[in-house]
Amino acid sequence: MLRDRFGRIHDYLRISVTDRCNLRCLYCMPEEGMEFADSSELLSYDEIVQVVEAAAGLGFRRLRITGGEPLVRPGLDGLIRRLKAIPGIEEISMTTNGMLLAKQAAALKAAGLDRVNISLDTLDAARFRFIARRGGLEQVLAGIRAAGEAGLGPIKLNCVLLKGINEDEIKSFLRLSVEQPLHVRFIEYMPIGHADEQWRRTYLPLTAVMDAARELGLPMAPLEELRGNGPSENWAFEGAAGSFGLIHPVSDRFCARCNRLRLTADGSLQPCLYWVDELNVKPALGSRAALEALFRRAADIKPENHEMAARLHGEALSHSPTSRRMSQIGG
Repeated sequence: MLRDRFGRIHDYLRISVTDRCNLRCLYCMPEEGMEFADSSELLSYDEIVQVVEAAAGLGFRRLRITGGEPLVRPGLDGLIRRLKAIPGIEEISMTTNGMLLAKQAAALKAAGLDRVNISLDTLDAARFRFIARRGGLEQVLAGIRAAGEAGLGPIKLNCVLLKGINEDEIKSFLRLSVEQPLHVRFIEYMPIGHADEQWRRTYLPLTAVMDAARELGLPMAPLEELRGNGPSENWAFEGAAGSFGLIHPVSDRFCARCNRLRLTADGSLQPCLYWVDELNVKPALGSRAALEALFRRAADIKPENHEMAARLHGEALSHSPTSRRMSQIGG
């Protein structure tokens, strides 16, 4: 069992397999000019398995595969099959934009993937093109359907709210949670890689979601049990097929119950999504003891809190924030 200085037990590892993506979402990366890691810089699947074996020996039980867009890296089903066979690993989930999911959902499920989170910030095709800077809404919707047919549930939809861009669709997403067995998670826009005036203008606190939910006039109640709910504060309307959740790292941080570490595609172990501190696992590869020591060190240097809200108000920070983009972290 891996416990940090503040008593938090860590049993959840997020693994980025690539920093590349087939979209260019405006809150994640610029449309042009991104420099991606060369394939030789990425951890191989064999190396990822080594790291996870060490993590499992320390009590990690849940994995999440992320990117960039993880499905752009070939052979992902093979990696998932190997990870699921590691003693101690109980669940593997994946976050994806859904663009390539329709063709791979069945194979991923057969390999051992348990469930998916699918990023979807709008239900309007023109707005999708504006936010993602690419077309493809129909491909994402096809991916959602394929995930359901393959049994990759509960299916969660990750919706990043952007003031002045998609806040008028909150009620549409809430109705979607009533009509279909989908779990919509509204996420606050985080200052990862670009805490500038654009972020401040576009940031929207999730009080807007609860206001919209009340305006629908449907009875609702907190939802205590939802598999893999993580930091989400979950609610469901009476008689709904799905649910909706709030993830508000800026306005109401959930650091006190954080149970995760992150492994970047190029081999850095990150204790906190926001801070610059990270540990390179590559020198430790080949030694189970050295890898376990790195995990212990990551837990030891993990801060008690991030300070994203300070960025909103232009306040000084106690640590240096990460310079990586969200796509480079696997956030």
